[in-house]
Amino acid sequence: MTIKLMAVDMDGTFLNRQMDYDRIRFAKQYVKLKEEGIHFVVASGNQYYQLKSFFGDFQDELTYISENGALIIDRGTELFSVEIPKCNVRMITEEISKYPQLSVVVCGKKSAYMLDSVSEELFHKMKLYYYRLNRVPTFEVIEDQILKFALSCPPHETEQLRSLLMSKINDLVTPISSGHGSIDLIVPGFHKASGIQLLQEKWNINDEQIMAFGDGGNDIEMIQHAKFGFAMENGSAKVKEAAKYIAPSNNHNGVLEVIDHFFARKGPFKHLDN
Repeated sequence: MTIKLMAVDMDGTFLNRQMDYDRIRFAKQYVKLKEEGIHFVVASGNQYYQLKSFFGDFQDELTYISENGALIIDRGTELFSVEIPKCNVRMITEEISKYPQLSVVVCGKKSAYMLDSVSEELFHKMKLYYYRLNRVPTFEVIEDQILKFALSCPPHETEQLRSLLMSKINDLVTPISSGHGSIDLIVPGFHKASGIQLLQEKWNINDEQIMAFGDGGNDIEMIQHAKFGFAMENGSAKVKEAAKYIAPSNNHNGVLEVIDHFFARKGPFKHLDN
């Protein structure tokens, strides 16, 4: 088995419930990954600045598919970004403002944005996920390249609201769920798998040389695309249906366990007959 690209989602996958990971263990694995010429790619719906903050001394050595594929940074250099036109931003914000149960973060290249009207509690909660987050009086005053929208909602309403938004604005953005209570609005055709394909072209890597890990709906394309696509044990039913393999849960160092298994050359992973 030859692996040249290893892509990991973060929340619910690489990170445990404390929003952290075994840093000492992974640091040792990272040395081996580099020795074997394996690109370690962070593929997440989260903000680039937030993602890189997890990786300390080697954060600028990694590649990030951030904002669900809307912004790709390789070793500090931007390779790709999408832009939602201002006219579309206006139409999207007008539509989502009709649903008071939605909390909205507009994700730009320079920063993410929430309205002044949101509570301090919610603002500080979202700061856990957005290293750069600013308040604005209205979304119309934002001067930034808009990459996507991130919506929070009551978990039991996630699928209903996602379907409703699909019927209203699917020609402008694609609503996808990264987990209960979370909906991202992304540019159609651009997601984590499209980001990986761009990197494959750059690095001359084929599909059979990719390993990927995820737990949510926004990981499905990536997991299906990879030869070795792992759903986390804690992942959603839809992700598990899409995956060829299952990794232990994020709270049991699932990604690190699989990496160690790979380095130990213990033979093939357990395949799922879907």
